[in-house]
Amino acid sequence: MASGVPLNDQDRIPWLCALHRLIWEDSCGHGVILACSSLRKLYRDILVYGQDASVPKSDREEVKKEFQPDKVLFVHLQGTMKVISERMQKRSDHFMPSALLQSQFDTLEPPAETEHFMSVSIEKSVPEIVLEIEKNLLLQL
Repeated sequence: MASGVPLNDQDRIPWLCALHRLIWEDSCGHGVILACSSLRKLYRDILVYGQDASVPKSDREEVKKEFQPDKVLFVHLQGTMKVISERMQKRSDHFMPSALLQSQFDTLEPPAETEHFMSVSIEKSVPEIVLEIEKNLLLQL
């Protein structure tokens, strides 16, 4: 991305598998907060199921028991391209050039009702966003 070329699935999948291991193996049963752009449903499935994300859903029952997908809450930060572009213009020394923003929107598959997620508007301040996420997490305990 730093060179102005968007990542593809081949670039992302090994990294997502490593994040899956971090969530389910390296966390030793403790809660984990992980920030990444899981733009597509496949990417979110890999974070939950690892390489088993490619297993047909009907065959995932054993995988579900092991990984408990309802224990992963995805936070979908919603914002318009205009707002995000304006914020990106204000950043310095960031790896992703603003010219790639359109490719991110093109790749985006917003979470579906069947996924465990919440949406938060980026129009809010960072403290308001964090508070909304925290309240949602506390409701799930």
